[in-house]
Formats: sequence, C-alpha cells, structure tokens
Amino acid sequence: MTKITRREFALLTAGASLAAASGVPRPALAAGPAKIVIIGGGPGGAAVANRLKTANPGLDITLIEPKEKYTTCIRSNLYLGGFRSFKSITHDYAGVKRRGINVVTDTATAIDTAAKTVTLARASQPLPYDRLVVAPGIDFKYETIEGYSPEAAKLMPHAWQGGEQTWLLKEKLLALPDGGLVVMSAPPNPYRCPPGPYERACMIAHFLKTRKPKAKLVLFDAKKTYSKQAVFEEAYDEYYKGIIEINSTNEIDDFDVIKVDAKTGVVTTKAGRTERAALANIIPAQKAAAIAARAGLTEGDWCPVNPENFTSTKANDVYVLGDAAIANDMPKSAFSAVSQAAVVAADIIASLEGKPRVSGKYRNTCWSMLAPENSAKIGGDYVPATKDGKPYLEVKEPFVSQPGDSAEIRRQNNQESTDWYQTMVTDLFGEPPMKAER
Repeated sequence: MTKITRREFALLTAGASLAAASGVPRPALAAGPAKIVIIGGGPGGAAVANRLKTANPGLDITLIEPKEKYTTCIRSNLYLGGFRSFKSITHDYAGVKRRGINVVTDTATAIDTAAKTVTLARASQPLPYDRLVVAPGIDFKYETIEGYSPEAAKLMPHAWQGGEQTWLLKEKLLALPDGGLVVMSAPPNPYRCPPGPYERACMIAHFLKTRKPKAKLVLFDAKKTYSKQAVFEEAYDEYYKGIIEINSTNEIDDFDVIKVDAKTGVVTTKAGRTERAALANIIPAQKAAAIAARAGLTEGDWCPVNPENFTSTKANDVYVLGDAAIANDMPKSAFSAVSQAAVVAADIIASLEGKPRVSGKYRNTCWSMLAPENSAKIGGDYVPATKDGKPYLEVKEPFVSQPGDSAEIRRQNNQESTDWYQTMVTDLFGEPPMKAER
C-alpha cells in the first residue's frame, strides 16, 4: 500500500467529519466496513491490527503511530550489553501496510468518546471510529525527581522508551572512561517490564566487565523486593562481583532517588546519599501515556479495564491494552500486550458480528539475560476473577526460574527468548527473521 500524504489523508477524512458536524448520522455498520482505529504501533496495537485483518479482511483498520520505525524495548538491554545491534531491534511498518492496514505516521492528540473521533496532530479533520483501541504505552512522572525532565534525560537517559533514548544510553556507555561510575535508578511500582532494570544492570555490568574493566555500577532502588530477585542476586555474585553495587530501600535507608543534577552528574537519594556519576541512567516513575488521561480513560495514573476483554470502564466501544492498562497481577510487558491483543481482537469481531463474547484468558512470560547463554524467566496464566468484590485479573500456575538452575536450563531459556522475539516481530511487522547481529 502506498503511504498517503497529509493532504490526501485530510481529504479522505473530510467528508465523514463534515457529515458528523452537520448532524447527519453515520451509516450503520451494515452499510460499509466497520472503522477500527488503533492508537499505538507497539506490540499491543500492531497485534490487534494484524489479528483483526486476518479475522475479517474487509474491516477498515487505521493504525496511528508517530514513529516511522519502531525500536523495541524488548532486547534493548541486550543491545546495551553488546549482544544485539540497534538494527536488529528496529522495525518498520511496511509489512503491516502490505496486509491492507492503513498506517498513519502521526500523533493522536485528542479522543472524543462521545462523537467517536480521534484528532491527529497533522490532519485537518478528526478520524471517525466504530471501535477504538488505545495502546499508547507510557509517559514519565519527571516531577517525582527534582532536576529531572525531558531535557535532563538527554544527559541522563532513561532509555525506557525504545529509539533515540536507547541509542543515546549506548553511546554514553561507549564514551564512558574506564574507571568511570555508572549510576542507575530503578522506578517504583508499577512500571513497564518489572525485571527490566535488573536485566539492564546485568547487561551494563557485562559491558563494563568486557570493555571498561575499571568502571563500576551503582544501582539505587526504591523497592525492597523485585521480580526474579533471587536469580539476579545469584548472577550479581557469580558474574559481576566488584562491579555492581545494589542498594535497595530497607528499614534503615531509603534509596529512592529524589534529586539529580544533569550538568554535574550528581544523584541524591532520599536517605541523603550522593554519587557523582560519569553516566547516570535514571528511570523515573511512570504513568499511562498522556493521550489516555486527556481522553478521560484514566483513574490516577493508569487506565481501568474490564479484565474479561480489556474494554475501558470509562468509555463505550473503547479498549485499552498493554502498558497503559490496569491489569492487576498481569505485568506490563510485550508478551502481556500481545496476549491481550488476541482477546481484544476476538471481542471486537464478536461485538461487530453480534456473536457471544467470551471472557478472555491470558499468558505472560518475561525472560532476562543474566550473562552470555544464561537467561531466567518468569510468567504464568491470567484469568478474570473477583477480589474484594471487584473484577480482577489473577495469576494462575505462576512459574519462575530458581537459583542453581543448570547451565543447560539457562541456555534453553536464552534460546527460547530469542526464538520468541523473532517469531513476535515477524508476526507483528511482517518481516523475515533477522539474525541477532552485533
């Protein structure tokens, strides 16, 4: 499919928008294909688009994504550690377009859930929808750390969104003087990818061990416990002793980072400890992307949904999935988003065709590389349930890697994660598998 220009897009949407403005009712679904608009071209949004198009090729599906190429957060830590190239974690939407999905490179700036329209930054008319899928990912609560801001993040990158920030953190690692100090801060719950900061600590430590052997890494963590803690602690001791120093909040000290000075590199914790970093990787508290809040889809920082199908509890004919949604026991991960996408797509098809809507079942697995050929995993199945009288998404049959797992099990985990990533991006972006080149 040829990419439409901004002017062509405006002309295509002008008629529908003018009809809505003049009070003329939109045609019933039977008079034409249903219009599905999806905000966010990450794993959740792209998976919904693909599954809908496969289930019903006649649907009018528009995927809105501001980036022409999508760099996955998944495997980005491996890029930092030297196990993957930037190219191998960056994908375009050519394959999505070939499936007959209209990909619009633009930013959704507003949602009118009453009029059922989405306003785009560069389009002159709003885009109408019959069903809306909101998968916008996260934004950051910069204000929770004094001195931190989008501008400061250019000097102290968070790299918790794929793309420029990922590349910037790696460039700063490459430029780090041997003997320099790297300071990381892990965010408070809830946040994208619970094991992610600790995998990153391992990958940065591996980079330092192999490229900057006199450098050190200090991690400040606002939490007392974290995902896969036992296997990470085993890895720190086995592979990175003398390189990593972990400081987690406890009864005596609070290692929540509360202040930074981007110009001097000084990082300050709530307990009063300061470190002057040659490189600071500051990962702040998080929330659903701003478009969700502007549309009235949030309660607090995140979007409440009905766990059986991820319909919004705040608006009709709207689904919210992926990192922006409140999914209870189910973590914010790409695997979770793709699993949720399958349920969302099936529910949309059922709702459009007037068929029975079946409560969804979900699954998640998160892998973390600890060292070469050594990965741990955690996950489980998730089912809608009731907790304290309210709908809840509950974990069933959870699993987690254990300290002392054999080298073969860890090697199998590592291969499993590689295979899953290749399968996922081929499915999402329609690309042939790419080798994990360095």
